[in-house]
Amino acid sequence: MARTVLIAGNWKMNKTIAEGESFADGLKSSIGDHDCEFAVFPPFFSVPFVSARLEGAGVTVGAQDLFWEKSGAFTGEISAEMIADAGGTAVLIGHSERRHEIGETNDVVSRKLKAALDAGLVPVLCVGETLEDREAGDAEPYVRIQLESAVAGLTVHQVQRMILAYEPLWAIGTGRTASPEDADTMHRFVRKFIESRFGADLAASIRILYGGSVKPENATALLGKEDIDGALIGGASLDLDTFLGIAAAAEDPS
Repeated sequence: MARTVLIAGNWKMNKTIAEGESFADGLKSSIGDHDCEFAVFPPFFSVPFVSARLEGAGVTVGAQDLFWEKSGAFTGEISAEMIADAGGTAVLIGHSERRHEIGETNDVVSRKLKAALDAGLVPVLCVGETLEDREAGDAEPYVRIQLESAVAGLTVHQVQRMILAYEPLWAIGTGRTASPEDADTMHRFVRKFIESRFGADLAASIRILYGGSVKPENATALLGKEDIDGALIGGASLDLDTFLGIAAAAEDPS
């Protein structure tokens, strides 16, 4: 089953509103040059401005995180409903920095995932192992636990609305990258997990992105693999030319 490549940029704690609007204008004017789909995840305060600039362009705009309650005394948090109200249609869930720098547990990730689904947002569920687990040969069991916790109790219909992202923690912002073969092997493992829980049709259609120091120089090799359906890009998504260069490389059959 053909799956459209998705090139997604996570801006993390970068870009002012004006910088985000400028990026969005440039991206919108370049959409026609590419066959893939695009998504951007600005800081929350920029979501309404970026989504307004990209209106009608077919680019997904989302938030980088959410809280699982709809409202209440949760200082500093934002809800799924607030994201939607600001113009966002998607949200990152369980990014490696949230898990390992902020301390989010699998239970927290599961709650956030369900909140996003309940609000009609498209969740991008991130999973990935530490260097210690990979070197110990426990990468797949580690990712399996993350997946099992996240999708427990979900229906086929709910999982159909999700996007998955594999980001090995040891390759986030380090300059290291999993080899295309290693990345594809883990993507295949994730797809087989989805098949075992939700059936072959869903597994064949769900998109699994790779995140981990993706650059124009390695994008063709990574995104040419059968089970890698796009990229979740951090630092390289901050520069428009580099971001578009990854998209161009992903479309290069060589």
